[in-house]
Amino acid sequence: MKAIEVTEYGDSNELEVVDRDLPEPGPGEVRIEIEAAGINFADVMQRRGVYPGGPEAPYVPGMEAAGTVDATGADVDFETGDRVVAMLDRGGYAEYATANAGMLFPIPEGMSFEEAAGFPVQFLTAHSCLFEWGDLEDGESVLIQAAAGGVGTAAVQLASNAGAEVFGTASSEEKLELAAELGCDHPIQYTETDFRETVDEETDGEGVDLVLESVGGDVFERSLDAMAHFGRLVTYGVASGEPASAANRRLLFENKSVRGFHLGQAAMRDPDRIMKAVPELTEGLAGGDLEVIVGESFPLADAADAHRYIEDRKSSGKVLLKP
Repeated sequence: MKAIEVTEYGDSNELEVVDRDLPEPGPGEVRIEIEAAGINFADVMQRRGVYPGGPEAPYVPGMEAAGTVDATGADVDFETGDRVVAMLDRGGYAEYATANAGMLFPIPEGMSFEEAAGFPVQFLTAHSCLFEWGDLEDGESVLIQAAAGGVGTAAVQLASNAGAEVFGTASSEEKLELAAELGCDHPIQYTETDFRETVDEETDGEGVDLVLESVGGDVFERSLDAMAHFGRLVTYGVASGEPASAANRRLLFENKSVRGFHLGQAAMRDPDRIMKAVPELTEGLAGGDLEVIVGESFPLADAADAHRYIEDRKSSGKVLLKP
Protein backbone atom coordinates (compact mmCIF):
# COMPACT_ATOMS: atom_id res chain seq x y z
CA MET A 1 0.00 0.00 0.00
CA LYS A 2 1.00 3.64 -0.42
CA ALA A 3 1.71 5.66 2.70
CA ILE A 4 3.36 8.92 3.72
CA GLU A 5 6.41 8.53 5.92
CA VAL A 6 8.27 11.07 8.02
CA THR A 7 11.74 9.84 7.20
CA GLU A 8 13.41 12.10 9.76
CA TYR A 9 12.45 15.19 11.73
CA GLY A 10 12.50 18.43 9.79
CA ASP A 11 10.51 20.52 7.33
CA SER A 12 7.70 19.32 5.08
CA ASN A 13 10.19 17.89 2.58
CA GLU A 14 10.70 15.02 5.02
CA LEU A 15 7.24 13.68 4.08
CA GLU A 16 7.82 10.98 1.47
CA VAL A 17 5.59 8.55 -0.39
CA VAL A 18 6.61 4.97 0.44
CA ASP A 19 5.36 1.43 -0.13
CA ARG A 20 4.46 -0.47 3.04
CA ASP A 21 2.99 -3.89 3.76
CA LEU A 22 -0.74 -4.03 4.31
CA PRO A 23 -1.27 -3.95 8.11
CA GLU A 24 -3.09 -6.83 9.75
CA PRO A 25 -5.64 -6.16 12.53
CA GLY A 26 -4.97 -7.79 15.88
CA PRO A 27 -7.53 -8.67 18.59
CA GLY A 28 -9.86 -5.75 19.22
CA GLU A 29 -8.74 -4.00 16.01
CA VAL A 30 -10.08 -3.41 12.52
CA ARG A 31 -8.38 -2.50 9.28
CA ILE A 32 -9.80 0.49 7.43
CA GLU A 33 -9.58 1.25 3.73
CA ILE A 34 -9.10 5.01 4.07
CA GLU A 35 -11.12 7.47 2.00
CA ALA A 36 -10.09 10.66 3.82
CA ALA A 37 -7.50 11.42 6.51
CA GLY A 38 -7.51 14.51 8.70
CA ILE A 39 -4.45 16.71 9.15
CA ASN A 40 -3.86 18.36 12.52
CA PHE A 41 -1.29 20.93 13.58
CA ALA A 42 -0.02 18.30 16.00
CA ASP A 43 1.09 16.35 12.90
CA VAL A 44 3.22 19.33 11.91
CA MET A 45 4.78 19.58 15.37
CA GLN A 46 5.50 15.86 15.43
CA ARG A 47 7.15 16.10 12.01
CA ARG A 48 9.36 18.91 13.33
CA GLY A 49 10.34 16.75 16.30
CA VAL A 50 9.07 19.23 18.91
CA TYR A 51 5.94 17.39 20.04
CA PRO A 52 6.32 15.99 23.60
CA GLY A 53 5.98 12.23 23.52
CA GLY A 54 5.68 12.21 19.73
CA PRO A 55 6.69 9.21 17.58
CA GLU A 56 10.28 8.56 16.60
CA ALA A 57 11.12 8.81 12.91
CA PRO A 58 10.59 7.02 10.62
CA TYR A 59 6.81 6.75 11.07
CA VAL A 60 3.51 7.26 9.24
CA PRO A 61 1.65 10.29 10.66
CA GLY A 62 -2.10 10.79 10.91
CA MET A 63 -4.39 10.84 13.96
CA GLU A 64 -7.80 10.42 12.33
CA ALA A 65 -9.15 8.73 9.26
CA ALA A 66 -12.49 7.81 7.73
CA GLY A 67 -13.25 4.91 5.46
CA THR A 68 -14.66 1.40 5.23
CA VAL A 69 -13.86 -1.57 7.46
CA ASP A 70 -11.80 -3.92 5.31
CA ALA A 71 -10.88 -6.63 7.83
CA THR A 72 -11.46 -7.35 11.53
CA GLY A 73 -9.57 -8.98 14.36
CA ALA A 74 -11.09 -11.02 17.17
CA ASP A 75 -13.62 -9.57 19.62
CA VAL A 76 -14.81 -6.74 17.37
CA ASP A 77 -18.44 -5.70 16.87
CA PHE A 78 -17.82 -3.92 13.55
CA GLU A 79 -18.22 -5.79 10.28
CA THR A 80 -16.55 -5.62 6.90
CA GLY A 81 -18.14 -2.85 4.87
CA ASP A 82 -19.08 -0.63 7.82
CA ARG A 83 -18.45 3.09 7.25
CA VAL A 84 -16.39 4.35 10.19
CA VAL A 85 -14.15 7.15 11.40
CA ALA A 86 -11.26 6.39 13.73
CA MET A 87 -8.98 8.14 16.18
CA LEU A 88 -5.44 6.82 15.73
CA ASP A 89 -2.11 7.05 17.49
CA ARG A 90 -0.56 7.40 14.02
CA GLY A 91 -0.83 5.82 10.57
CA GLY A 92 -3.68 7.80 8.97
CA TYR A 93 -1.64 9.12 6.03
CA ALA A 94 -2.03 5.89 4.10
CA GLU A 95 -4.34 3.82 1.94
CA TYR A 96 -5.04 1.44 4.85
CA ALA A 97 -4.64 1.63 8.62
CA THR A 98 -5.48 -0.51 11.64
CA ALA A 99 -7.42 1.03 14.50
CA ASN A 100 -8.56 0.13 18.01
CA ALA A 101 -12.26 -0.70 17.70
CA GLY A 102 -12.90 1.26 20.90
CA MET A 103 -11.80 4.42 19.09
CA LEU A 104 -14.12 3.89 16.11
CA PHE A 105 -17.40 5.68 15.43
CA PRO A 106 -20.00 4.75 12.84
CA ILE A 107 -20.41 7.50 10.25
CA PRO A 108 -23.94 8.94 10.44
CA GLU A 109 -26.12 8.44 7.37
CA GLY A 110 -25.75 11.31 4.95
CA MET A 111 -22.30 12.33 6.21
CA SER A 112 -19.45 12.12 3.72
CA PHE A 113 -16.09 10.52 4.43
CA GLU A 114 -14.53 13.98 4.19
CA GLU A 115 -16.83 15.40 6.85
CA ALA A 116 -16.34 12.36 9.05
CA ALA A 117 -12.55 12.70 8.91
CA GLY A 118 -12.90 16.18 10.37
CA PHE A 119 -15.02 15.06 13.30
CA PRO A 120 -13.09 13.16 16.03
CA VAL A 121 -10.13 15.36 16.95
CA GLN A 122 -11.86 18.68 16.30
CA PHE A 123 -15.19 18.14 17.99
CA LEU A 124 -13.99 15.99 20.89
CA THR A 125 -11.27 18.53 21.65
CA ALA A 126 -13.66 21.47 21.39
CA HIS A 127 -16.36 19.82 23.49
CA SER A 128 -13.92 18.69 26.18
CA CYS A 129 -12.21 22.08 26.42
CA LEU A 130 -15.49 23.98 26.61
CA PHE A 131 -17.49 21.79 28.95
CA GLU A 132 -15.51 19.03 30.66
CA TRP A 133 -12.42 21.14 31.34
CA GLY A 134 -13.80 24.66 30.88
CA ASP A 135 -17.14 24.30 32.73
CA LEU A 136 -18.85 26.68 30.28
CA GLU A 137 -22.41 27.63 31.26
CA ASP A 138 -25.29 29.37 29.52
CA GLY A 139 -24.84 33.13 29.56
CA GLU A 140 -21.07 33.11 30.06
CA SER A 141 -18.53 34.57 27.64
CA VAL A 142 -15.74 32.67 25.89
CA LEU A 143 -12.74 33.76 23.83
CA ILE A 144 -11.67 31.21 21.20
CA GLN A 145 -8.24 31.70 19.70
CA ALA A 146 -7.89 30.58 16.04
CA ALA A 147 -11.66 30.53 15.69
CA ALA A 148 -11.58 29.62 11.98
CA GLY A 149 -9.36 26.57 12.41
CA GLY A 150 -10.48 22.97 12.77
CA VAL A 151 -11.01 23.00 16.54
CA GLY A 152 -12.00 26.67 16.46
CA THR A 153 -14.90 26.20 14.03
CA ALA A 154 -16.20 23.32 16.16
CA ALA A 155 -15.81 25.32 19.40
CA VAL A 156 -17.60 28.38 18.01
CA GLN A 157 -20.63 26.27 17.07
CA LEU A 158 -20.74 24.38 20.36
CA ALA A 159 -20.31 27.52 22.49
CA SER A 160 -22.92 29.46 20.53
CA ASN A 161 -25.42 26.59 20.73
CA ALA A 162 -24.83 26.48 24.50
CA GLY A 163 -25.89 30.11 24.89
CA ALA A 164 -22.45 31.67 25.36
CA GLU A 165 -21.30 35.06 24.13
CA VAL A 166 -18.52 34.13 21.72
CA PHE A 167 -15.36 36.10 20.95
CA GLY A 168 -13.06 34.66 18.30
CA THR A 169 -9.75 35.59 16.69
CA ALA A 170 -8.60 34.95 13.12
CA SER A 171 -6.03 36.36 10.71
CA SER A 172 -8.17 37.46 7.74
CA GLU A 173 -11.55 38.89 6.83
CA GLU A 174 -12.49 35.66 5.06
CA LYS A 175 -11.81 33.65 8.21
CA LEU A 176 -13.70 36.17 10.36
CA GLU A 177 -16.73 35.88 8.09
CA LEU A 178 -16.67 32.11 8.50
CA ALA A 179 -16.46 32.40 12.30
CA ALA A 180 -19.36 34.88 12.30
CA GLU A 181 -21.50 32.57 10.17
CA LEU A 182 -20.93 29.78 12.70
CA GLY A 183 -22.06 31.90 15.67
CA CYS A 184 -19.11 34.07 16.71
CA ASP A 185 -20.61 37.29 18.16
CA HIS A 186 -17.35 39.25 18.18
CA PRO A 187 -14.93 38.24 15.36
CA ILE A 188 -11.52 39.86 15.92
CA GLN A 189 -8.81 40.20 13.27
CA TYR A 190 -5.79 39.82 15.51
CA THR A 191 -3.40 41.15 12.86
CA GLU A 192 -5.21 44.50 13.00
CA THR A 193 -6.74 44.66 16.48
CA ASP A 194 -5.60 43.76 19.99
CA PHE A 195 -8.16 41.19 21.11
CA ARG A 196 -7.81 42.42 24.71
CA GLU A 197 -9.14 45.84 23.69
CA THR A 198 -12.21 44.30 22.04
CA VAL A 199 -12.85 42.09 25.05
CA ASP A 200 -12.48 45.03 27.44
CA GLU A 201 -14.79 47.19 25.37
CA GLU A 202 -17.52 44.57 25.00
CA THR A 203 -17.39 43.37 28.63
CA ASP A 204 -17.03 46.82 30.28
CA GLY A 205 -13.53 45.90 31.37
CA GLU A 206 -14.58 42.72 33.17
CA GLY A 207 -13.04 40.18 30.77
CA VAL A 208 -14.32 36.80 29.55
CA ASP A 209 -15.24 33.83 31.69
CA LEU A 210 -13.38 31.24 29.61
CA VAL A 211 -10.53 31.21 27.07
CA LEU A 212 -9.64 28.36 24.71
CA GLU A 213 -5.96 28.89 23.91
CA SER A 214 -3.84 26.88 21.47
CA VAL A 215 -1.06 29.25 20.44
CA GLY A 216 1.23 29.72 23.44
CA GLY A 217 3.83 32.47 23.79
CA ASP A 218 2.56 36.03 23.95
CA VAL A 219 -0.98 34.99 23.00
CA PHE A 220 -1.16 32.89 26.17
CA GLU A 221 -0.01 35.83 28.29
CA ARG A 222 -2.46 38.26 26.70
CA SER A 223 -5.25 35.71 27.03
CA LEU A 224 -4.71 35.79 30.79
CA ASP A 225 -5.11 39.57 30.59
CA ALA A 226 -8.45 39.14 28.80
CA MET A 227 -9.91 36.90 31.52
CA ALA A 228 -12.34 37.99 34.20
CA HIS A 229 -11.69 37.38 37.87
CA PHE A 230 -12.61 33.75 38.58
CA GLY A 231 -12.06 33.07 34.86
CA ARG A 232 -10.73 29.83 33.40
CA LEU A 233 -8.26 29.22 30.59
CA VAL A 234 -7.92 25.84 28.87
CA THR A 235 -4.69 25.43 26.92
CA TYR A 236 -4.61 22.64 24.35
CA GLY A 237 -1.81 23.54 21.94
CA VAL A 238 1.40 25.47 21.29
CA ALA A 239 1.01 26.38 17.61
CA SER A 240 3.56 29.19 17.88
CA GLY A 241 6.20 26.75 19.11
CA GLU A 242 6.77 29.03 22.11
CA PRO A 243 5.74 27.46 25.44
CA ALA A 244 4.23 29.73 28.07
CA SER A 245 3.52 29.60 31.78
CA ALA A 246 1.44 31.50 34.33
CA ALA A 247 2.91 32.85 37.56
CA ASN A 248 1.18 31.34 40.58
CA ARG A 249 1.17 34.75 42.29
CA ARG A 250 -0.91 36.16 39.46
CA LEU A 251 -3.35 33.26 39.46
CA LEU A 252 -3.69 33.53 43.22
CA PHE A 253 -4.45 37.26 43.45
CA GLU A 254 -6.62 37.37 40.32
CA ASN A 255 -8.49 34.15 41.16
CA LYS A 256 -7.85 32.71 37.72
CA SER A 257 -7.26 29.09 36.78
CA VAL A 258 -5.37 27.43 33.93
CA ARG A 259 -6.10 23.88 32.84
CA GLY A 260 -4.31 21.77 30.28
CA PHE A 261 -5.97 19.41 27.81
CA HIS A 262 -4.47 16.78 25.50
CA LEU A 263 -6.98 14.62 23.65
CA GLY A 264 -4.74 11.60 23.18
CA GLN A 265 -3.60 11.42 26.79
CA ALA A 266 -7.10 12.09 28.12
CA ALA A 267 -8.65 9.43 25.89
CA MET A 268 -6.01 6.92 26.98
CA ARG A 269 -6.32 7.61 30.72
CA ASP A 270 -10.06 8.27 31.01
CA PRO A 271 -11.77 7.31 27.73
CA ASP A 272 -15.29 7.41 29.18
CA ARG A 273 -14.88 11.08 30.07
CA ILE A 274 -14.00 11.89 26.46
CA MET A 275 -16.24 9.48 24.58
CA LYS A 276 -19.45 10.28 26.48
CA ALA A 277 -19.82 13.33 24.22
CA VAL A 278 -19.95 11.23 21.04
CA PRO A 279 -23.74 10.54 21.00
CA GLU A 280 -24.53 14.23 21.51
CA LEU A 281 -22.06 15.30 18.85
CA THR A 282 -23.12 12.75 16.25
CA GLU A 283 -26.77 13.66 16.85
CA GLY A 284 -25.94 17.33 16.33
CA LEU A 285 -24.04 16.59 13.14
CA ALA A 286 -26.73 14.28 11.78
CA GLY A 287 -29.47 16.79 12.64
CA GLY A 288 -27.74 19.80 11.15
CA ASP A 289 -27.17 21.69 14.42
CA LEU A 290 -23.43 21.18 13.95
CA GLU A 291 -21.32 21.18 10.80
CA VAL A 292 -17.85 19.92 10.01
CA ILE A 293 -16.15 22.71 8.09
CA VAL A 294 -14.09 21.05 5.38
CA GLY A 295 -11.40 23.28 3.92
CA GLU A 296 -8.88 22.09 1.35
CA SER A 297 -8.34 18.49 0.27
CA PHE A 298 -5.01 17.23 -1.07
CA PRO A 299 -4.06 13.95 -2.75
CA LEU A 300 -2.11 11.65 -0.45
CA ALA A 301 1.07 12.19 -2.48
CA ASP A 302 0.82 15.95 -1.82
CA ALA A 303 1.03 15.68 1.97
CA ALA A 304 4.01 18.04 2.02
CA ASP A 305 1.97 20.70 0.22
CA ALA A 306 -0.85 20.20 2.72
CA HIS A 307 1.51 20.74 5.64
CA ARG A 308 2.90 23.91 4.06
CA TYR A 309 -0.65 25.13 3.47
CA ILE A 310 -1.37 24.85 7.19
CA GLU A 311 1.97 26.29 8.27
CA ASP A 312 1.42 29.33 6.02
CA ARG A 313 -1.91 29.97 7.84
CA LYS A 314 -3.91 29.63 4.65
CA SER A 315 -6.30 27.03 6.04
CA SER A 316 -9.83 27.42 7.32
CA GLY A 317 -11.69 24.48 8.81
CA LYS A 318 -10.36 20.97 8.27
CA VAL A 319 -7.57 20.13 5.84
CA LEU A 320 -7.70 16.58 4.43
CA LEU A 321 -5.66 14.01 2.56
CA LYS A 322 -7.39 11.79 -0.03
CA PRO A 323 -5.67 8.45 -0.80
